[in-house]
Amino acid sequence: MSQRIAELERVAGVSLVQRTTRSVRFTEAGQRLVENIRGEYEHIATSFATVREMAGVARGSIRGTAPVAFARQQLVPKVSDFLRANPQVRLQLEVSDRLSSIAIEEFDLAIRHSAQVPETHVAWKLCETRSVIVATRAYVKRRGLPESPADLASHSCLFYPRALGAGIWSFDRKTARKSDAGPVTVTVNGQFSANNSEALRDAALDDMGIALLPDFTAETAIRAGKLVVLLPDWRPVGAFAEQLYVVRPYATDVPRAVALFVKYLRETFAGGFSVQ
Repeated sequence: MSQRIAELERVAGVSLVQRTTRSVRFTEAGQRLVENIRGEYEHIATSFATVREMAGVARGSIRGTAPVAFARQQLVPKVSDFLRANPQVRLQLEVSDRLSSIAIEEFDLAIRHSAQVPETHVAWKLCETRSVIVATRAYVKRRGLPESPADLASHSCLFYPRALGAGIWSFDRKTARKSDAGPVTVTVNGQFSANNSEALRDAALDDMGIALLPDFTAETAIRAGKLVVLLPDWRPVGAFAEQLYVVRPYATDVPRAVALFVKYLRETFAGGFSVQ
């Protein structure tokens, strides 16, 4: 170390450190030199770290956030494959329907079920989603099968609460007719409402009525035969967003773990959800 300092002093033409029997400290010239070149050395160190990440294994922590129903029904059951493939990565997931500020709360990424995403972030569409009308076979046997949206007005429906108490559901016919004047809207009522799609799904599973749900909430129960899709010729509109996105803040250097997780999410959910 002493030889390297001496070589730097020869190049600089001034003393860079002041030595005593007990300590070594920078001279004024040495301190200024350190301050002037510190940023360049930090940039070089960061560049080498980035290159090492490109060639090496993913490591470190990923902090993400996702909506409650999607996280519980779809995301958490699938993250084990990613974590087993990347044993040096830790995933910290905040499960919340609150729209967090990704930058302020220092999330590496967020999954959003929304019509659009902020232009200040990098976003990829994971897949399209749709809403479905579902009930149990037991409920349909007891109350009858609705054949049109208007029939829902006489059924027990499970819906998101509104200020006036009732729910408003809108539908488009999947195969449009010339006589169609636009979406069909119906006011629905029932004994139970909730601001969470999983709660509505669970109420439907308990034969309490007909629920309007996002496909990712209903998929597992439909595939298991516990819920059936009603009004197959109609498409619910306006109740929920129709796209899922993965979003991250703009950054020049993205950790390899984050980049790989985004890639994994896009591949895993590219096909959307099966509710037929």
